[in-house]
Amino acid sequence: MLDVKQLRVLKEVAEHGSFSSAAAALSYSQPAISQQIAALERHAGAKLVDRTSRGVRLTDAGRALVGHADAILARLAEAEAELEAIRELRGGQIRLASFPTGGASLIPVATAAFRRRHPGIDISLSVAVMPSAVERLKAGEVDVALLVEPGFGPVPRDAQLERVHLLDDPMFAVLPASHPLAAKRTLRLIDLAGETWMHDGSACCDATVFLRACRDAGFEPRVAFENDDYSAIQGFIAAGVGVALIPQLALQGVRDDVVVRSLAGRPPLRRVAAATLSGAERSLATDAMLEILVEISADYLANNQPPLAAVA
Repeated sequence: MLDVKQLRVLKEVAEHGSFSSAAAALSYSQPAISQQIAALERHAGAKLVDRTSRGVRLTDAGRALVGHADAILARLAEAEAELEAIRELRGGQIRLASFPTGGASLIPVATAAFRRRHPGIDISLSVAVMPSAVERLKAGEVDVALLVEPGFGPVPRDAQLERVHLLDDPMFAVLPASHPLAAKRTLRLIDLAGETWMHDGSACCDATVFLRACRDAGFEPRVAFENDDYSAIQGFIAAGVGVALIPQLALQGVRDDVVVRSLAGRPPLRRVAAATLSGAERSLATDAMLEILVEISADYLANNQPPLAAVA
């Protein structure tokens, strides 16, 4: 196999026309240059350099090899520059996966902050809910996965994952603006026991939290509709079809014809975490994104409260 160091020596010999000049350019001794060229000729299986009274000249094989050496050394220089950029957070990429409401709320803010600090790094985002998000993380398809899990019981354990808790996402009651209970700022969940309900049937976490909350309140909800789009659920609520529990991250846009009400006591909630592979060599870009996610999550909910005071 050809040696890159020897190719660099051959290139310098070709450019300077003598072993002594190549040695000076590379800070080598002249015998070292001769040894490198001899070793390269053995690997190449051909004579590469002819010594003449006027210096040295390349053979046909030598000229062919120098042509390839230029391309090889240029690509190596590009690779070294790219690696340096990655080490200094000036290049590379970060691949994210998130559940839908996290991707529409936390991730845009985190992405904007990341790009301000590290504009040379490419960011990609894909939507994935559990367990797909974890599967993609374990397969090496993403670097950071935003996970959402029920806010009751112990935190799930997985030896292959490292979780960083970001926030607890509380749920709110959302009613038609014309509902008799719309004038109350705070509701008990049992107050809504007789209502027709809607929930996000595609997000098993949200459905689990919703059903557990209703059963803990002492009733079995009558579910009329399931929809994987919280905006569409708001539309059904506005039309008077029913009511719903909606997490705060999904209430960044609230219709004028619905009202959002806090639930008395400890509201049902979802846990939101950023996950990476345990024991894997994390890139600096991954560490930087985790740091930003923790920063923006610290006060995100406080700064993005749904309009609780609106009453029709």
